[in-house]
This record gives sequence, C-alpha cells and structure tokens, in this order.
Amino acid sequence: QVQLVESGGGLVQAGGSLRLSCVASGRTLSTYAMGWFRQAPGKEREFVAAISRNSIVKQYADSVKGRFTISRDNAKNTVYLQMNSLKPEDTAVYYCAAELSGLTTTPIEYTYWGQGTQVTVSS
Repeated sequence: QVQLVESGGGLVQAGGSLRLSCVASGRTLSTYAMGWFRQAPGKEREFVAAISRNSIVKQYADSVKGRFTISRDNAKNTVYLQMNSLKPEDTAVYYCAAELSGLTTTPIEYTYWGQGTQVTVSS
C-alpha cells in the first residue's frame, strides 16, 4: 500500500507557473512508476505526464509538451509537476498516481491515487 498526497495547486493567471508535489508514504516511491492526471468539470480524467521508476523515461500529453515537466526525487519520496505557461484550459483537479507494474498513460492501469489538488488558471 502507498498513500499519495498532492499539494501546490492554486489560482494563477494565464502565462503563470505552478509546481505540484506528490508525497508518498507507506512504501518506497522508487518501486513505482508515477503519473499525473487531471480532470476538469464534466470531463473524463486525462493523462498529463508519467515518469518511470528511474526517471529515464518520461511521457507527456501533447497538450502540455514543452510547458510541463515531470520529475521525481526518490530519496524524498516525492514526484513533481512543474507547470509553465499555464492556460485557462489547464484548469482542473490534478491527481498523482502510482503503479507497480510499470509506466503507463492509462488511468485505469494505476493502482494508487491521491486526493487531488485544484489548479485554476484565469484569463
């Protein structure tokens, strides 16, 4: 079992930046591939970014490529999502997720989820 807690969300103007953090407890984070997802009101949860256990492989949704960066610090049991050049369409609840079997971009394949953190981008 692993517990995930996200933080760092908030209200920001378009063009601004935020850094989300996801702290894991219960088990060592280094054994999990990690992903960030988001869900806007009335929409399905969608993939944002994912990172392999050793940080060698990173994947991004086309909508965030070049603007968002996923990283992890296994010593701190923490995964980050640096979000730059934010747009109003980035507004959503952002979730981090952990999966033991390997990196994937599909939400249903992730076993553990945090409670989410709200990101609101004003125009």
